[in-house]
Amino acid sequence: MQILVFKTNLTNSRHVKKVEPSLNLHPYIREWNVDLHDCDKILRVVTENIPPAEVENIVFTAGYFCEELK
Repeated sequence: MQILVFKTNLTNSRHVKKVEPSLNLHPYIREWNVDLHDCDKILRVVTENIPPAEVENIVFTAGYFCEELK
């Protein structure tokens, strides 16, 4: 298991609900959450070894920005 951390532009619960179905249905994403109170609107994903670009693509496909923090 690994934890991936991303900066996003998900600013409210309506935005989060747009990415929720894809993140919930991904077979290798075990848990995820968005900290809307953090200045970078942090998305944390607990996964079984998927590339960060795959998570970024899920968020981009929903119409939002997502970039892995290193």
